[in-house]
Amino acid sequence: MTATNRPLACVILAAGKGQRMKSKGPKVMNELLGWPMIKWLLESVRRLEPDRIIVVVGPGMEELVQAVHPCEAVLQPQQDGTGSALKSAMGLLQKFSGDVLVILGDTPMITTASLWHLIQARRQSADVGIAVLATEMANPTGYGRLLLDADGNVVRIREEKDASLQEKQVRLVNTGAFCMDGKRLERWLGSLNNRNAQKEYYITDLPEIAARDGYKTRVHVTFDNDEVRGCNTRAELFALERIAQQRMREHFMERGVAMQDPQTVYFHFDTVLGENVTIEPNVYFGPGVEIGDGTRVRAFSHLEGVKIGSKSVIGPFARIRPGTVLGDEVRIGNFVEIKKSSIGDRSKVSHLGYVGDCEMGEDVNFGCGAITVNYDGFEKHNTLIGKGVMVGSNSNLIAPLIIDDGAFIAAGSTITQNVPADALSVSRAKEEVRKGWAAIYRQKKTERTTKKPKPVKDKTDPQKVES
Repeated sequence: MTATNRPLACVILAAGKGQRMKSKGPKVMNELLGWPMIKWLLESVRRLEPDRIIVVVGPGMEELVQAVHPCEAVLQPQQDGTGSALKSAMGLLQKFSGDVLVILGDTPMITTASLWHLIQARRQSADVGIAVLATEMANPTGYGRLLLDADGNVVRIREEKDASLQEKQVRLVNTGAFCMDGKRLERWLGSLNNRNAQKEYYITDLPEIAARDGYKTRVHVTFDNDEVRGCNTRAELFALERIAQQRMREHFMERGVAMQDPQTVYFHFDTVLGENVTIEPNVYFGPGVEIGDGTRVRAFSHLEGVKIGSKSVIGPFARIRPGTVLGDEVRIGNFVEIKKSSIGDRSKVSHLGYVGDCEMGEDVNFGCGAITVNYDGFEKHNTLIGKGVMVGSNSNLIAPLIIDDGAFIAAGSTITQNVPADALSVSRAKEEVRKGWAAIYRQKKTERTTKKPKPVKDKTDPQKVES
């Protein structure tokens, strides 16, 4: 979505420390669906195709600078208000004659569509110098109130701590997103002062300053309060997580994914699901999951870092770990763990198994309780299993190991040597049958428990016993 051909710069104010979150790093590096809040904002902004994106950071926020690269980062040396933060970015906007979009870094769910409409509100006429994104709230506590004139222009924005009792009754609130005339912005910022309860420089004072210069401030209202929620505490971060998860669920269901209990399914920001995928209750998708068409993920499964083909069945109670690639029509059953392995089409690991550091071919049956033993205490080793191999139940495959096409591994075997194609490999202790042993054993046990104990002699001196 392109704003227009008019130049556009975006400034994201992200210097907050997150002290109320008890977070050691920058506030905007806290994650939603496994992705830092700042990344969500950058994704929305990039769709506008701005000429430049500037992120205002605080001292010691090298992690944030790296996260926003290749966007420009500029330091706000002293955290004394949003107006001060925006001033910090003006050195990179010298002689910029387009529009400047200003967004708070702790409102990560704001959509590209709302930002686009905000920009259009600023461009509706030559005498509009500022546009502000607003929303109506039943309980606006904590938000700055928008005070309008009879024509709907913003007269002033009153912060909660500076508002009168009457002004606090206003439900139209400032979301912190603005679009401003870049030609005049630097001059307006120069008129800011910190005469307020917080002793800070507010960008919310700019509408009054612009009005004195003959320019109006218009409003674009979004009716989705969730997209403009701020985030200052862990509880508010949790509320945003719920919103983001619900959006993902709705996104997938609109594209044909079936969920039996959507509220129990949790996604990562980069989850990719094909057509006609079915997800049963209590499934968790970590980072890097891609699932092909027609695959079913059964209940209580945990997946991350895996690519799964079409028409496969995973779980229930399966754990698929990073570095795994599963082919088409693969069956991974209950209490199976797969790690850093590739499994060919139509192969089955149906129950109670572990496959790690393994390359498995097509049409393999990996029996119940069988495992690849990939770790020797110092290094991980690979197991190569060819096509059409039968691995019997309760087998231990000691890596490094190659099992060629069509081979059979007898149940209960511990395999340490490579197995040729179409061979049978058996490795068991010699079976021994001792006739009558169990009956004799039970008889001895019975005698021991029923045998009367010998009487204990009374060593008491009868002369010392009182009559």
